[in-house]
Amino acid sequence: MSLQGKVALVTGAASGIGKECAITMAKQGAAIVIADLNLAASEAVAQEIINAGGRAIAVVMDVTSEEAVNAGIQQAVDQLGSIDVLVSNAGIQIVHPIEEFPFAEWKKMLSIHLDGAFLTTKAAIKHMYASGKGGSIIYMGSVHSHEASKLKSAYVTAKHGLLGLARVVAKEGGPRGVRANVVCPGFVRTPLVEKQIPEQAAALGISEADVVKNVMLKETVDGEFTTVADIANTVAFLANFDNNAITGQSIVVSHGWYMQ
Repeated sequence: MSLQGKVALVTGAASGIGKECAITMAKQGAAIVIADLNLAASEAVAQEIINAGGRAIAVVMDVTSEEAVNAGIQQAVDQLGSIDVLVSNAGIQIVHPIEEFPFAEWKKMLSIHLDGAFLTTKAAIKHMYASGKGGSIIYMGSVHSHEASKLKSAYVTAKHGLLGLARVVAKEGGPRGVRANVVCPGFVRTPLVEKQIPEQAAALGISEADVVKNVMLKETVDGEFTTVADIANTVAFLANFDNNAITGQSIVVSHGWYMQ
């Protein structure tokens, strides 16, 4: 596959899944925009791509701020010429029983996951339309876009919401060549998931080993974590797929935890 000549912007790309998506698409020829709150880490990822012979820039982006999103995407277009691929990946995790879930943390979760996806889409799709070439918008969902787990009311709500957003964007963007899909990982052992293990152990009153075996990986076919490479390769496939045959879809990458 080749993304030669394309420009891909990835939010939350300074680490974890976002970083792997950025590096994988860079290897396929895309110029990459590393968009993250952490400028130093973003610049380090961009430099890693440049050192490997690719093109990349780093932009500071708070995906909950319309002004910051618009500025970051305009900076990317000014420096690299276009936005052909948007990977809306920025996200966090907060877990509480619903009766104890602070409203401020609920709003923070939905703002980062849903407002961030909306704002980056709104800003990027204008450039995709203006180019006449269309583009690919990829949302980072989760198995929790389809399933529920205890303690994750805000996360599950947000990830379900991404399915609706993607379907609307697919309907609106299709006639102008813009595709929208959701990649739905199972548990990927990123720092975000590592943080959840002791939190869930404490909340559920079980050991960390039991959280991994009997909560996170219980429903997989092989007891294995999904890898960041698994997700990045799926994102790159969707970025490369250049017609409306695949749009408005969710692609589950979970070692069989959830089967559509």
